[in-house]
Amino acid sequence: MTERFGHFIDGTWRDPAGGAYFASTNPATLETLYEAARGDGADVEVAVASAARAFDAPTWRGLTATQRGRLLRRLGDLVGEHAEELATLESLDNGKLLREMRGQLASLPEYLYYYGGLADKIQGSQIPTNDLRILNYTQHEPLGVVAAITPWNSPLTLTTSKIAPALAAGNTVVIKPSEYTSRTVLRFAELAAQAGFPDGVVNVVTGLGNEAGAALVEHPGIAKISFTGSTRTGSAIASSAAARFIGCTLELGGKSPNIVFGDADVGNAAMGVIAGIFAAAGQTCIAGSRVFAHRSVYDELLERVSARAKSIVIGDPMDAATELGPLAFEAQLEKVRSYVGIGVDEGARVHSGGGSPDVALPGYFFEPTVLTDVTNQMRVVREEIFGPVAAIMPFDDEDEVVRLANDTEFGLAAGVWTQNLARAHRMSRRLDAGTIWINTYRAMSPMSPRQGFKNSGVGIEHGIESMHEYSRLKSVWVNTNEEPVGDPFVMRG
Repeated sequence: MTERFGHFIDGTWRDPAGGAYFASTNPATLETLYEAARGDGADVEVAVASAARAFDAPTWRGLTATQRGRLLRRLGDLVGEHAEELATLESLDNGKLLREMRGQLASLPEYLYYYGGLADKIQGSQIPTNDLRILNYTQHEPLGVVAAITPWNSPLTLTTSKIAPALAAGNTVVIKPSEYTSRTVLRFAELAAQAGFPDGVVNVVTGLGNEAGAALVEHPGIAKISFTGSTRTGSAIASSAAARFIGCTLELGGKSPNIVFGDADVGNAAMGVIAGIFAAAGQTCIAGSRVFAHRSVYDELLERVSARAKSIVIGDPMDAATELGPLAFEAQLEKVRSYVGIGVDEGARVHSGGGSPDVALPGYFFEPTVLTDVTNQMRVVREEIFGPVAAIMPFDDEDEVVRLANDTEFGLAAGVWTQNLARAHRMSRRLDAGTIWINTYRAMSPMSPRQGFKNSGVGIEHGIESMHEYSRLKSVWVNTNEEPVGDPFVMRG
């Protein structure tokens, strides 16, 4: 019998109000993994009410920042203790390599330790005034109930990057995970309860985006929305938040350039290009999907990348020998396949890949694909594909590649490969993206802030700066003068 999960609300499991469930499928084998509650507005109402009560309750509001930090560190310990279980669940759910998920889960406790340590380090300031009898200081306060809407490509990592600073700042949360990857987020909520977080501080409502997700975004009890996903959905969320004058943090789409100059170590650059677009089957918002190679190294880079793409082992993500797993669900596979066809219709050439591999599993597999004869105006170069498809283009000089790289609606990340130190720093200034990698790609840390430019998002995730995304600043003025206050309408000399 298929295992079935309800919502996790107020520290316990709760059946969906409407009685409906949906199935989650293993994208490699197409087997049903489990069923999760199909939430709606009624379930969201219960979850937000639970989070609101917990926010005001002395069991949470009465904790010191240091005590909140201890809870986060305890949760980090539990995530570490259950890393193998969580990695396995996530790999089964979204098709990422088990060995990759083991690496992610091994580092995930660091996020919780980091924000646990930050909880009591966010301080106000004393502000100088023109009257020595007036004391003015600032203090940071939590916002209230935070809605975290998270995607399917890295469920636990992206959920943790939202709720860890939110909880450290003293908020409570309601999480709506992707309907494709609910299981590990539900397990995470169980671990939070085990770590000692009071009931109602961490809640999870599962369901579809246009049902549970929309109800959560529109709920008047939400003080802040944090979302990772498509630019289109992010725009709708931003409009809803603006209409209610609440904040939102949005990490959205990307079409990141990966630039290889003529003086680069081409072998290293090729590995960086491969990691940037084929890791996680290209299903990352920071994927380096637009590759610009200086004409002097274009042929060599193309050959190296294509040769490695052809040799990538595609198969069961649970197998240690596998290097590329399936796409997460059928619609994503069809989207990637469609975009390759669009590219060919536009005049692009499939240099390698471009179709379904010969795999002894029925899942949503697609070959690592390299497109050439592309221009920066083609849809396959301008629109986010979110799959293992690289478009490789030559360029002649720095000014040209800066113009091409910045000619996009997105601004999430960029890579630069060069041995010229001056050029590296120059490019970091000239490229219009929130994260710039020099002679590496996909490096990240909870300590380093991330921000998307242009249509890639609003707000900051990671780093000390993200704590301010989940708090409000209050200015306090205190009159220390004990003399009687004079009549304000009587002129004094």
